Formats: sequence, C-alpha cells, structure tokens
Amino acid sequence: MNPISSRLTSASLLPIPHRISLLSAMSFSSSSSRSLKVPTFKEEDEQEKLRQVLKYHNQTKHSFTNYARGPRGLDWANQPNPFRRYLSSPLLPLLQHDEGHHHYVLYSSLFDSSSLPPPKPISLSTISHLFLHSLALSAWKTTGASTWPLRVNPSSGNLHPTEAYLISPPIPSLSSLPFVAHYAPKEHSLEVRAHIPPTFFPKFFPENSFLIGVSSIFWREAWKYGERAFRYCNHDVGHAIAALAVAAGELGWELKLLDGLGSDDLNVLMNLPEFPEIESEHPDCLLLVFPKGGARDVINIDYKGIASAIREGFTSLEWKGSPNVLSKEHLCWDIIYKTAEAVKKPSLISNSSSTSIDASSFKGSGVVSRSSYKDLTVSQVVRMRRSAVDMDGVTFIDKSAFYQMLMHCLPSGSSTKGEPQGEQLALPFRALSWDCAEVHLALFVHRVSGLPKGLYFLVRNEDHLGDLKRATRSEFEWRRPDGCPDGLPLYMLAQGDCQRLAKGLSCHQDIAGDGCFSLGMVARFEPVMREKGSWMYPRLFWETGVVGQVLYLEAHAMGISATGIGCYFDDPVHEVLGIKDSSFQSLYHFTVGGPVLDKRIMTLPAYPGPTSDV
Repeated sequence: MNPISSRLTSASLLPIPHRISLLSAMSFSSSSSRSLKVPTFKEEDEQEKLRQVLKYHNQTKHSFTNYARGPRGLDWANQPNPFRRYLSSPLLPLLQHDEGHHHYVLYSSLFDSSSLPPPKPISLSTISHLFLHSLALSAWKTTGASTWPLRVNPSSGNLHPTEAYLISPPIPSLSSLPFVAHYAPKEHSLEVRAHIPPTFFPKFFPENSFLIGVSSIFWREAWKYGERAFRYCNHDVGHAIAALAVAAGELGWELKLLDGLGSDDLNVLMNLPEFPEIESEHPDCLLLVFPKGGARDVINIDYKGIASAIREGFTSLEWKGSPNVLSKEHLCWDIIYKTAEAVKKPSLISNSSSTSIDASSFKGSGVVSRSSYKDLTVSQVVRMRRSAVDMDGVTFIDKSAFYQMLMHCLPSGSSTKGEPQGEQLALPFRALSWDCAEVHLALFVHRVSGLPKGLYFLVRNEDHLGDLKRATRSEFEWRRPDGCPDGLPLYMLAQGDCQRLAKGLSCHQDIAGDGCFSLGMVARFEPVMREKGSWMYPRLFWETGVVGQVLYLEAHAMGISATGIGCYFDDPVHEVLGIKDSSFQSLYHFTVGGPVLDKRIMTLPAYPGPTSDV
C-alpha cells in the first residue's frame, strides 16, 4: 500500500504550477486534421460554439496565480433583488403548511421504489407540497440589523438565479382553466401569466401530469462572482431539478427532463422576460411531472407536435404582468451571454420527432446501512437542509454511513444481477434526459472510521473506467477498499493525509479539509460535447448539482451537514489526478462533515416571514 507521494502532499503542489499550459492542454485535435472532408455550415457552426464553450471554461478557471475575472468589490447598492415578481399578475396563494399525509414518508425509504406512496391527484394541496419542499423558503435568519431568507434548494452565495414556472391543466381550488404561472417563493404563491389552450395537455400528456419550466437570471450570480457565475447558475439548475424530483417522489410522482424541445420553444412557452438584457431569463429546461405506476409507465412524447403547438398557440396568448427590475445599475460580463447563446439547445436535434419515457425501468437505490439514518421524514430533511459555513474538524462518520451515502450517489440504483453502473435509473438521476452518467467523484477521505485517509474515486459510469485509468496517474492503485459493498464501484487511489491538499485545492478554504470527506466532481468533458453538442456543457453542471443535492440530503438525514464549493483551483486539481487534457474536468467541489453553528444567528419561520421588506 503506497502512501501518497510527497509530491502530492507537500507544499510543493500549492505554489504556482509553472508547467501547466491552460489553453494548449484543453482541446483535442479537430477532426479536420484526420480527414479531408469539408465541414458543412452546420458543422462549422457547432465547432464555433464548442470553441466558445472551451474559451469560456478555460478563461473562468481559478489558478494559484489568478482568479477568474470578477468584481473588485461588492456593490451593495445594486445587489439584485432575489425575488422575481410579475407586477399586476393575479396571485394564487398556495398552502403554507402540509395537509394530508405527504409528510409521513421516511427519508430512509425514499430511494426504495416499492416504499413510495401511490400517486396523489393534482390538487391545491399537492401542488403546494411540491413547491414547499423544493423551491420555497425554508427559514429566515436574523442577526443585528440583518435579516435574510434561506431556501429549500441551495444556491451559490444564497443568490438564487433559478426561476420556476408551472404549466398546468386546471387544478381544483386553484384554477378552473389551464394556465402558465410563475412561482413566487417569498409569497409561496403562483403568479398567473396566461391561460393556455384547453387542448394542450389532453393532446400531448397523460392524465394528472403537468410541466415545470426552469430558467436562470445570470446577473444575480454575476453581481458577486463575475465571469464564473455561469458555472454556478448551472449548478443551481441541477440542485433545483433534484429538489423537485425528491418532492415529486414523496407524492408518488415521477419527473423527467423533456430535452427534445429547443431553447426557443421554452422561451415562448414561459414567455420569459428579455429586457433589460442583463436581467433577462435564460431558458434552461422543461420538466414533465407525471404519476408513476401501471400502464402509464410508458409515455410517448411527440416533440414535433408539442413544439408546433407552442409556436402556434402560445405566441398569441394574453400575457399578464411586467417583470420587476432587480437592480438599478449593472456590470455586464459579456462572455457569460456569448456562452449562454452558444449552448442553447436546438429543437429536435435527433432524427426522431418523438420519444418515449419508460418508467418501468426505473430502480430503487441500494441500502447497506439503514441504521445510519435518523428517524426523519423526507419533509423534515429537505426543509432542514442548510449549507454549512464551517466544519468542526473533529466529527467522524462510520465507513458504513460513508458507503451508504455513496450508494445513493449511483445513477443505476441497486442491482441483483451485477449490471455495471451507468444508466440513470435511480432517483433523482432518472430525471435527467441523457442515458448514462457523465460525472464521477474524486474523494478526499479525512475522518471516516474504519477507512484509511487518502484519495478515493467513485466511478459512476463503469464504461468510463478504462478511460479514467488512462487519463490519471499511472501510480494510482485503483484498489477496492476493505468492506466495500458489492455494487459500489469505489476505489482507493492512494493512501495518506489529504487535509492540507484538499484545503489548498479548494481556494485555501478550511472547510474542504475539516469535514469527514470532501470531493471533486470529475466529468467526462470535451468528448461529450463533441459527441452530442455544445449544449451538453451546462447539462454536465446540472448533473453535478443533482449529485450535490443527494449529498446534502444524505448528510442531513444522518445528522451532519454539507456544502457545495464553487471556488477551487481547476488545473491544480487535474494535476493531482494526473489529467493532462480536456477529456475529463473537475466541475464542482463538495464537503460533508460536522457543522459549526453560529449561535449569534437566530432562525425565524419561513412563513409568514418578517413584515419588513427584504
């Protein structure tokens, strides 16, 4: 058993790595160097989009000598309003407290498909529950003269660029007509934007289903983080998708990303505001929420028909409400908007105009240590979730709890036949539209009882194992740790104390070394975009956000805490792993451990909130 070499653990890694060439190392040779084929206009356009994505990704890397461009200070007078409102839109209040028995589902049974309840009907109660346990406020915090809200879904810097829209058939006690509404989390209410054609849902979607659209306001993150904000916005989209999938599962519903529609279709469907441009909303994705079970498990999606209905039926609707202004003044980070344009999803990119969702293939996740969980319901866990500010540096977890957390990070769920991990069949990963996982976990283990400290790797798609071994250091062991459950593709790469290393790589933040473990999420990168398109770039970040949301919930369900880390030194992380090109890239960091609570800060209930405007 070889310890991590002094080159990896000593301070020699933490000074400036002179030999890393950021731009030259980050692209493969183009196909034109291997072929005389003249690219078509469409191919040239896609190549230009990919160049823009790679330019953005490389330009927004942090290094030991340089952080990505951002504001030199925070302009508090122009901090964006975290709450989008549509002035003069009719407001439909949702229930602020649970009604019924939705809140009795134990968290420990959430990932067991057979333990989830039968699907509930769409009603005021269930729609209220869905949003209350996914995108609503979870609490208010106050200290001295400062008061600020927290939400169920996490966000980098608590800035919340993510907006959500409900597109729904009639709902008893809420609306007698089908409608599009914006979700207002501060009020926990729906702002009705328009009533839609009554034939839209019966023609294209199963009974008792509805849609949720997700968009991002880049300015909210860019105000603080500058050019790197586009990354953080897409982390948040992933967190939101997972939060919605978990809340839907508690109601006996499934959730699936409808990725056959293009960004322009989503823009029309949600009638997203475009002015002022810096406060515009970027159309991210559309999610179908549908009841699980029975013959309804196979759903045919007619993308061509849906896109046509949106273009023909939604452009002439009478849209209500004007978006509020979020800031008086703005600072434009142009590369964000150029990149957002480059990654917009085209409509119907496949040869087929329709596809099907087969929910009968969905699986539950493995359980190796149910006793690791506290006796908490799903509702309790999701609403108590917080982002830790500091870790205590002393809390340990047992290796059985560690293994259990990682089991729930696997995309394919439990397997009785030894199938390899890869397909996205388990909650909440099955909400994503690409068939197989693209994100893996490089883990720095600090305080896990029964497990040696060191660098580990969770392979979430075992088809990538050979490529990962070739892309990383030849001296890595790739050895299965003692007691590792069957079906958990976890490997020890090297043994040794990684606390100092983890802190140094995560922008010198103590929180990365003071928890039980921390990690970097390593995605298969440029090959994915060359295979599928530049529009996969934000989706890779969405997948990291989904993984991060699982880690948040797992930690809180076990009585500890977690937090996402967006600030890390990109290429030094790759150097530690031995990655020399853009075949794999680290896109998100995370830490799990015992939190340090600030007793000076008082917690107030989410609803009703403080009377003063915040």
